[in-house]
Amino acid sequence: MAKQLTKVKSILILLACDFVNVTLSVVFSLLIVNGSIGASWELLWWYLAELGTVLLFYLVFRVYFIVFASAGIIDTLKVISAVALILIVNVGYIFAFELVNLQVMITFVLLLAVMSLIPRFSKRFLISIKYALTKGMKDRVRTMIVGGGSAGTMLIREMQTTDKIDYLPICVVDDDESKIGLEINTVKIVGKTEEIPKFVEKYSIDEIIIAIPSAPKSEVKRIYEICKDTHCKVKTLPGIYQLVSGEASVSALRDVSIADLLGRDQVRVNLDEIMGYIEGQTILVTGGGGSIGSELCRQIATHNPKRLIILDIYENNAYDIEQELKRKHPELNLLVLIASVRDKGKMDDVFNKYRPDIVFNAAAHKHVPLMETSPNEAVKNNVFGTLNVARCADKYGAKTFVQISTDKAVNPTNVMGATKRICEMIIQTIGRHSKNTNFVAVRFGNVLGSNGSVIPLFEKQIAEGGPVTVTHKDIIRYFMTIPEAVALVLQAGAYAKGGQIFVLDMGEPVRIYDLAVNLIKLSGLEPNVDIEIKCTGLRPGEKLFEERLMDEEGMQKTPNGLINIANPIKLDEENLWNSLDELYKAAYEETPKMKELVCKLVPTYKITDNK
Repeated sequence: MAKQLTKVKSILILLACDFVNVTLSVVFSLLIVNGSIGASWELLWWYLAELGTVLLFYLVFRVYFIVFASAGIIDTLKVISAVALILIVNVGYIFAFELVNLQVMITFVLLLAVMSLIPRFSKRFLISIKYALTKGMKDRVRTMIVGGGSAGTMLIREMQTTDKIDYLPICVVDDDESKIGLEINTVKIVGKTEEIPKFVEKYSIDEIIIAIPSAPKSEVKRIYEICKDTHCKVKTLPGIYQLVSGEASVSALRDVSIADLLGRDQVRVNLDEIMGYIEGQTILVTGGGGSIGSELCRQIATHNPKRLIILDIYENNAYDIEQELKRKHPELNLLVLIASVRDKGKMDDVFNKYRPDIVFNAAAHKHVPLMETSPNEAVKNNVFGTLNVARCADKYGAKTFVQISTDKAVNPTNVMGATKRICEMIIQTIGRHSKNTNFVAVRFGNVLGSNGSVIPLFEKQIAEGGPVTVTHKDIIRYFMTIPEAVALVLQAGAYAKGGQIFVLDMGEPVRIYDLAVNLIKLSGLEPNVDIEIKCTGLRPGEKLFEERLMDEEGMQKTPNGLINIANPIKLDEENLWNSLDELYKAAYEETPKMKELVCKLVPTYKITDNK
């Protein structure tokens, strides 16, 4: 309601201004050409006709809907176009009624154009004066713009014509040599990106903004590598869509993220393949409130499922994703169930009642150190929760079952990874015999931004003044973003043929210590000067590097080059089921020797304490 009143107020102000503009333009055109106003009924009719004509054409060209603070070239063209048509109509008045002569008419139109633009550009004009007067003030953030294209130009214009930000554009760098020496709104393009450190020092720059939305991630990473040693804070526009949507503005800026520095572009998937098996189906996502589960639900919701069922034991997470999806997809047939995958009876009831076509099993305990001290809980939840859901999927004829796995399942050194390997063995075994359901597992590495992942921890530690803790200086991990991982999980489901393990290609592994260094520098601070980086030693079950494949698995390609299939390893199925019976009994008897029992079932599991 308040926004509506503001809009009406703006229109009324402009209407009042145009009433004055028409009046003054009539008066001054008569004075300039004739030397006097004169008085006659003809002049009164001309004045009233002009009021009506101006109002009509200004409404047609929507010049009463201009936002004062952002008036620009398009708005100027609207006013000029309206005035041009008013001139044509006025020429018609001359021939039809001979109210005034041509000189008076032309003078009136010119005055009207100028007077109409003044109130519409007054706010930007005043802000520009303020900008010029405060250009040397110390409280302004002295800013370098990287990129002299459309986005950079729009950002500079906004910095110079809005009073709600404190950015002061000082210089621009651009790798197009033909632009060097030119100016954008009086801001000079001083050189190329490789010269950034020199110009930061020369112009005392506080902050660098990368305004190249179309640049690939490899280019953003290269520019950041140049910027990071300048001790300036670095920000960027999120992507090319900001230009398309007209959001290339200061408000759209964000800090450069670690995802920008992975050195590769966003993973793409074939949406048609995903739509082909998601659309019109009943989808069940267990662990649907977690990092991966909730993103699965977000992406599934955009692919027109018949029904989406979210199942989670933690009600707060389930509530959050439920409310989000209701807001964004009010048409979605959504059902949220609070239940544990450990509860065999409840799982049977859910499958019997709702008959899901596709199941994504994302319910799991995943924190390595916590599971090292609670191995029985890891087995109860990860192994037997998965077994419960998988058996129900087979029993009630689900078309596809997708198990979320991890690269920690390969030659595991922790009980969490070992339980995930058992889950893969269960999926392969059930999938080998299932007549109705295609069972697959999807294996990927660390997910940026997921609950408990390293980046949110680093950000908290930096905000608290440090130290930033890294377990080992040489530890490396594969990384991808949550949306990337989930998109590939969805597409892997489209390739499912039963008992397969899909392995996602996540590019080159990244050294965690380097992530810490980069994140500190992104915050405008100096590692081990402003913020200490402390190596605390490997935690129980943690290893220096993760592997995506066991030696005997090998690799098969899929149509999506970033999704590969691990060749299945032959299993002694009788031994698997007998061992699982023993494991179940021992877990619920709270055995102190759970790791040893798991090791018997997963020979590649190496129990480590890392003390």
